[in-house]
Amino acid sequence: MRELRFAANWKMHIGPDEARAYLRAFRARYDRREDRDVWFFPPAVSLEAAAQAVRERLDLSVGAQDIYWEPKGAFTGAISAPLAAQAGAKATLIGHSERRHVFGESDEDTRKKTVAALAYRLAPVLCVGETLAEREAGHTVAVVKRQLTAALGSLDAARLAQITIAYEPVWAIGTGRNATPRDAASVHCEIRSWLTTRGAARARVLYGGSVSLKNIAELLAEPELDGVLVGGASLDPEGWAELVQIGGA
Repeated sequence: MRELRFAANWKMHIGPDEARAYLRAFRARYDRREDRDVWFFPPAVSLEAAAQAVRERLDLSVGAQDIYWEPKGAFTGAISAPLAAQAGAKATLIGHSERRHVFGESDEDTRKKTVAALAYRLAPVLCVGETLAEREAGHTVAVVKRQLTAALGSLDAARLAQITIAYEPVWAIGTGRNATPRDAASVHCEIRSWLTTRGAARARVLYGGSVSLKNIAELLAEPELDGVLVGGASLDPEGWAELVQIGGA
């Protein structure tokens, strides 16, 4: 049975009280399905509230939007993997395009964060993807493979199997534009080939980039897509429940 993963990235939205209300509304509208799980990535201030709201549902998990690679220290504003885990996180995003292109995160930073996440049993969701200029120059595959190699190249097959990859073309995030299902599947195939040669063929590969109710069925009709990483369309609990329910049905 194909197992799908639906990941909701709330970005800088939804505080603790809102998170509790959101997850009550989501759970009222979404019935557990054996062929999928749902991950929520709230802002740091809402992490514990969200984790508590889903604690008895094994199909629902909460993760951090970002971590720092040091376990503790004088790093004002940063959140470490062990702190995120104490708050209830089971996973963490790493290398989201906004971290790379707004905050200047490097490929080397993604490597150190991935290692730190694994050390504290947080499942890394590594985000990779090209800018519009890189796409138009024909460099999509080269950019994605560079990002994969930088973050994951030193890991053995057992640790690679714990990684989820999210392909998110930068030009499609929050723009209303998205890669066609065939375009996305083509890049996913390259990612899966990279993983397979390293013994991690079963790692899940998600798509992110202006995913909505309008395109979810068409996207997940492509067998190369193991699920989605969604921003804006995940902020409404009823709409997100509907998207998760029908996606890949």
